[in-house]
Amino acid sequence: MSNDRSYLGSLQDYYARHRALPSYASIGQLLGLRSKSSVAALVARMKLAGYLESTPDRRLAPTKRFFARPLAAGTVRAGLPDPVDDAQPDTVTLDDYLIERPSQTVLVRVKGDSMIDAGILEGDLVVVEKRAAAQKGDIVVAIVDNQFTLKRLELDAGRFVLKPENPAYPVIRPEGTLEIFGVMVGLVRKL
Repeated sequence: MSNDRSYLGSLQDYYARHRALPSYASIGQLLGLRSKSSVAALVARMKLAGYLESTPDRRLAPTKRFFARPLAAGTVRAGLPDPVDDAQPDTVTLDDYLIERPSQTVLVRVKGDSMIDAGILEGDLVVVEKRAAAQKGDIVVAIVDNQFTLKRLELDAGRFVLKPENPAYPVIRPEGTLEIFGVMVGLVRKL
């Protein structure tokens, strides 16, 4: 089964490059398996472990578990080092971790620096759950005076305002309508 972990990693890398799984023949070439029966046995083990499934037209497809990534057993300190924990890691998929309502969730790329003090940088992807209502203090994607913006929702003199998290920008006080598109529930940053 230790080879199966390596094989799974190769299949995950192939899928990341091509957005599809290879054919049975290509799996053999990719993984260095010489016989069709070795490939068939591997695929059967991957199906049994919940990483792969067959589509109605008999093609291989990744399951949700295929996309799960190892979650280290311990934490990593941002201060002084801790001893290494060699325990077998659990796995987590980013969807399970960040997204509660997939049908109502979108990713929005951030442009600008008005939210830097909230740790939101230009180029980040914010995970936004679409909903029409938000709470004071939520970071929201709002439509204000017919334009989209990402800001913190606050109350000022009994009216909702949109507060930037960068002192170089003013608080937005809607002249017309303020509509909540969604509430930020997560952030993804590629370094």
